[in-house]
Amino acid sequence: MKVLKFGGTSVGSVNSMLNVKKIVEAVDDKVIVVVSALGGITDKLINTSKMASEGDSGYEKEMKEIVNRHIEMVYTVIPAGQKRELLLDCVNELLSELKDIFQGIYLIRDLSPKTSATIVSYGERLSSIIVATLIEGAQWFDSRTFIKTEKKHNKHILDSELTNRLVRETFQNIPRVSLVPGFISTDKNTGEVTNLGRGGSDYTASIIAAALDADVLEIWTDVDGFMTADPRVISSAYPITELSYVEAMELCNFGAKVVYPPTIYPVCHKNIPILIKNTFNPDAPGTIIKQEADHFSKAIKGISSINDTCLITMTGLGMVGVIGVDHRLFKSLAENGISVFLVSQASSENSISIGVRNGEAELACEVLNEEFSKEIEMGEISPMKVEGGLATVAIVGENMKHTPGIAGKLFGTLGRNGINVIACAQGASETNISFVVDGASLRKTLNVIHDSFFLSEYQVLNLFICGIGTVGHSLIEQIHGQQERLKQERGLKLNVVGIANGHKALFSREGIDLANYRQELDEKGMESSNQVLHDGVIGMNIFNSVFVDCTASADIAGLYKDFLSHNISVVAANKIAASSEYETYAELKQIARQRGVKFLFETNVGAGLPVINTINDLINSGDKILKIEAVLSGTLNYIFNTISADVPLSETIRRAKEEGYSEPDPRIDLSGKDVIRKLVILAREAGYRINQEDVETHLFIPDELFEGSLEKFWKEIPSLDAGFEARRQILEKEHKHWRFIASLDNGHASVALQEVDSHHPFYTLEGSNNIILLTTERYNEYPMLIQGYGAGASVTAAGVFADIMSIANI
Repeated sequence: MKVLKFGGTSVGSVNSMLNVKKIVEAVDDKVIVVVSALGGITDKLINTSKMASEGDSGYEKEMKEIVNRHIEMVYTVIPAGQKRELLLDCVNELLSELKDIFQGIYLIRDLSPKTSATIVSYGERLSSIIVATLIEGAQWFDSRTFIKTEKKHNKHILDSELTNRLVRETFQNIPRVSLVPGFISTDKNTGEVTNLGRGGSDYTASIIAAALDADVLEIWTDVDGFMTADPRVISSAYPITELSYVEAMELCNFGAKVVYPPTIYPVCHKNIPILIKNTFNPDAPGTIIKQEADHFSKAIKGISSINDTCLITMTGLGMVGVIGVDHRLFKSLAENGISVFLVSQASSENSISIGVRNGEAELACEVLNEEFSKEIEMGEISPMKVEGGLATVAIVGENMKHTPGIAGKLFGTLGRNGINVIACAQGASETNISFVVDGASLRKTLNVIHDSFFLSEYQVLNLFICGIGTVGHSLIEQIHGQQERLKQERGLKLNVVGIANGHKALFSREGIDLANYRQELDEKGMESSNQVLHDGVIGMNIFNSVFVDCTASADIAGLYKDFLSHNISVVAANKIAASSEYETYAELKQIARQRGVKFLFETNVGAGLPVINTINDLINSGDKILKIEAVLSGTLNYIFNTISADVPLSETIRRAKEEGYSEPDPRIDLSGKDVIRKLVILAREAGYRINQEDVETHLFIPDELFEGSLEKFWKEIPSLDAGFEARRQILEKEHKHWRFIASLDNGHASVALQEVDSHHPFYTLEGSNNIILLTTERYNEYPMLIQGYGAGASVTAAGVFADIMSIANI
């Protein structure tokens, strides 16, 4: 024998009603069907009651809508004939009774709990007789005759012993299909109509299943089963195949609304499995809840949350070592019908925090302040502290038992994403870790946990890309080309949630289509500014976020501090921040360490060459950088590799500009400022405190050529050709080459044009390549050499991409 329960959405429309008929009639075994009121009717009955009690004549319109909803349902799902006429007589009689009750409330302006319970019972009574008529051969049973309650602490509690006996008597000779209204019951002493509370139809079905030792309890709803998280918040959430009773209970208690929590108790004791199925997708496997679920799965099964949380904290030295404080606290709350769903207490006993619903917080404070009024007056205990606007999150899974590191990973992950845990609790059963966070962080919290505990199909990294010039555009193309491979082979989803240039900014939590990003930016983007960028990136408050700066803007670099402080990692092709005042550089590095995020700028030196990472690896492994020699300007290296008897200095500079190796104003490259910045960055990463002004500079272009207009520069630069050619001829005979070398030797930094012979590692450097020679305590006699392309959009973008991948840590 099976018990099937169908919720409000399952009987809320014509199509869903017909699905119910098909599902029930397909069952070969005897079946008891429990139904809720038509979807939305219970809320409408409660709202109409309130309107009538307040003297609002608008209740009549609401009543008409209730009438029309049920009459229309009858006419639509029941074919014309005697069955329909008999059903209409019953439905109209019940609706007439309901109308009279509402009119009475409206006249006397009073709504008692007894009357309210009677009114809401009509929802199930009406829906159940419609379904009983719809299903072939179904027999209707009145749950008010066998579901009995008794009043305790102003609440109607199930009388289990009496109810179980009456259920067994009622269904002694069970028909093939029995139809029962859920939710409603009667007081065992007075016979007054009562109910089992919200979700009571689930509870009704469970009570009947347990009393009759059913083979299975099936809960038919509008989802495919218990989900790993709320799919409205986490799009990648998916159904959980199996849960234990304990896991299901924990998820239910913390906001998962698939099953009403008390439903599990009766069937759990009888070891009757619960199957969660989707009325609208009956072929989906659903979720099976049983004594022991699959224990070879992931550490946690699911995440649940309560966004309606208020934390009440009681503190005071007068609590320390005093027996009975907790007893008084929970007793006074219980006597006033206040439910506590989280308790967090310090081992020092001088504080205890409890989580309650926001709607009960004010009463809870009054009750506790009154209970401990003497201690508060004497200063032994402080008045209750209330903190609202919070959310409670629980991670659940029996596989967490005896698994070291779960809590560490949880809180470490939250910390790296800037989520502050206000209170936490974990029972000795180790199946639930619950904690309280600010309500504004709930979405981010759920997403980052779902991602970090591998409940999501993919690990997600959310990228904000600023600057779509040559490097930024190349980066976007590389990401677009690799997105699918990274998902399939590495389980990594690179989600570009923001793109900005100097004019427009576009933000999308779901991700931007990189195939058409320029068009989307033009059509949907907002006018961009530093403030828009700052507020947009921080305001999105998205998990695992990375800001990628592909600009050369000092203003954009000025945003790094706030981004890092909000736990947003920064990847910068922009050299300004890392080469600015040492205090700024050090502060950014410190914030990144403190916040557990990354500040990466590998491409600041050598484009895609692994220079900074290599230096960091050497330093972190205990080595010391003694000397750095490097050719760091692809532009200058190109110039001195191109100069010849046929191509004078001025022509090489012009070619460098035309071929895109130099800035539009080549004096920027010739000034050595770019090389100085790069040397400063290398020196700092090597452990030296150096600013740009500390670098000794020897330029090969007279100072006066850097003054005045660009036109003046082009006119006067040929005057240097003869002198350079004369010196070049001498170098050629001596088998030497010019190289603009940046040097760091025991803390002394300099840049200068030097002459190197054929034995020097820099002699054969070609084109616009970069080369770095590292002399360390370990690599002393034979220094470490790093060489390769040091310029170009594609290699620079590849270096930025590599930094992004290092944050993903896959």
